[in-house]
Amino acid sequence: MPRPRSLLCVLTPLEIQEFLPGPMLDELRAQADAFHLLDPSALDAEGLARELAARNPEVLVACWKCPTLPAALPPALRYVCYLSGSVKRLLTRAHLERGLLVTNWGNSISRVVAECGLLLALAALRRANHWALAMHRGGAWKVRETRFESLFQRRVGLHGFGAIAQEMVRLLRPFDVTIATFSPSVPDTLLAQHGVTRAASLEDLFSQNDVIIELAALTPANRHLVGARLLRLIPEGGVFVNIGRGAVTDEAAIARLAQEGRLHFGIDVFETEPLPLDHPFRGQPNIALLPHLGGPTTDRRRDAGALALANLRAYGAGLPLDSVITPTVYDRST
Repeated sequence: MPRPRSLLCVLTPLEIQEFLPGPMLDELRAQADAFHLLDPSALDAEGLARELAARNPEVLVACWKCPTLPAALPPALRYVCYLSGSVKRLLTRAHLERGLLVTNWGNSISRVVAECGLLLALAALRRANHWALAMHRGGAWKVRETRFESLFQRRVGLHGFGAIAQEMVRLLRPFDVTIATFSPSVPDTLLAQHGVTRAASLEDLFSQNDVIIELAALTPANRHLVGARLLRLIPEGGVFVNIGRGAVTDEAAIARLAQEGRLHFGIDVFETEPLPLDHPFRGQPNIALLPHLGGPTTDRRRDAGALALANLRAYGAGLPLDSVITPTVYDRST
């Protein structure tokens, strides 16, 4: 396959700054015979449709601010290189079924999401949220009986074993932890490669580990799967961290258990985002909250840009692309 005839880049100045800083934009320009840059800040779906029809690009590079693609695409458009994650706001399954090639940021962000999980686990073990609130608002200080924990030599359970969980294993290794996972579809060879034990059941995972990190995909079977029954299996003083999908958990159950005080939580993802002002998680001293900061961080969005450039080079060379969105992948996305 020869290099693309025309490439339309629909990115805001801020998206360019974060995803394609410095010479990366110049490299993007060099990927096609004709390059056009369009700022979508004041563009709606109808405006985008007009621009696409007028320019008829072979490749579209887009990100968060790009409006939804029209049902009828320009005849030359073959590849959409999406710099961000879920493409469901950008295009439909029908686009994929008609042969449109689409990629996203794939696993380029996995390590920074795992880093966020490590942060929340440490914050929960050290009761950081409690002390941040107590010291700022009440002038509190520790007493001899103050209890707080370390991550070293703990038992960690990972619910799910995809790319983020695998990066999580790498970050956890220096803490000399034992790691188990419940992910029935993952082959034994992959678990052995990472030195991870397979939990016999979800109940075993929750009952036999001090720290549970939630990373399961949001499927119909998994919606609200993690509720009071499973959470009560975590040993007293244990930690539950969610950096996967908010709707995998029963948030009302988490709020009730937090009020009981026997567990500590670190949560970055929620069923409704932004988190409602009256949500019962707010103000709970043993729930460390982040507003979906898992990843990619502002400084590491360039990793997604680097993957996009690699995919564009592969596309121009007729080679397989990384992180292709198939109809099946589309269905699993949220």
